[in-house]
Amino acid sequence: MREIRALVFDVGETLIDESRLWARWADRLGVPTLTLMGLIGGMAALGRSQMDALRLVRPDFDLLAESAAWRAEDPTGLRENFDADDLYPDVRRALGALRAAGYQVVLAGNQPPQAAGALAAMDLPVDAIHTSAEWGVEKPDPAFFAKVASVVGREPAQILYVGDRLDNDVLPARAAGMRTALLRRGPWGFLHAARPEADQADVVIGGLDELVALLHPRV
Repeated sequence: MREIRALVFDVGETLIDESRLWARWADRLGVPTLTLMGLIGGMAALGRSQMDALRLVRPDFDLLAESAAWRAEDPTGLRENFDADDLYPDVRRALGALRAAGYQVVLAGNQPPQAAGALAAMDLPVDAIHTSAEWGVEKPDPAFFAKVASVVGREPAQILYVGDRLDNDVLPARAAGMRTALLRRGPWGFLHAARPEADQADVVIGGLDELVALLHPRV
């Protein structure tokens, strides 16, 4: 992959361990953490969304209304958000190594408006941070990946998109002409890495340190 000049990273379960976030949602909805985690895993296996898991617990669940109520009750808490304590242990080290090696490093994922500020506050070794909320388009829409190429300012074939999902990350990024890395972590990552379509990723990795090692000729 010598032609790679830029690496673009998904956020949830690629950089951010969402365990604490979902544990807080379980408490909010009044169910054991294991119950909600199991439902999320079930939705991942069925190709359905996390919101479907929340609606199994509470059929009338309304994300915007519930988030607003939660914010009013706990204005200074993390609630459905994340901070630096939620970073996977290899993130800062790997991003720093890749950037020091001369790669352009960008974060771009499906995230709500407040995520950009939360990521910026972590002072990660990256060149830019972008979110779907900022762009008004979400993965797997091809327009999202066209926007990635535009903000990176390189040909798609020079970009490696790194994420934990086939449907949202690997397959649409590949269709956009990018190289792809499927990360085996989080519910979707482990499930998707076991699917036959995983062979459409340029590489399947178990952690970001593996990515640094893979790009060792330039590192």
